[in-house]
Amino acid sequence: MALQYNLSKVYEISENDNEFALQIVSLFLQEVPAELKSIKEGIELKDYSRTYSAAHKIKPTLDLLGMDLAYDDNMEIMNWTKAEGKRKEIKEVYKSLKERIDAAVVELKKDFKLN
Repeated sequence: MALQYNLSKVYEISENDNEFALQIVSLFLQEVPAELKSIKEGIELKDYSRTYSAAHKIKPTLDLLGMDLAYDDNMEIMNWTKAEGKRKEIKEVYKSLKERIDAAVVELKKDFKLN
């Protein structure tokens, strides 16, 4: 049962195409964890451009998968990069984003029977 994500937007735009949903989920599993790592490295290096770029790249996927809380965390990180804030201000937000994405990864792999 999906607790970390909601595929209603995916099914709405695809007219309930399960194959399309699987493609979106696979794309999420391939790209989002890698971009999350890039966000972390960008925060550690105070590389605002890198952090923004990675956060911006995952933004539509989080929206499409109905991951509203992760989306909000991601937006907060994007706003932090624009303000060029201090690292300590954003570490908890990043931690929350990572936990939400990690939980969704586990749940999606289980629900879609992916390794």
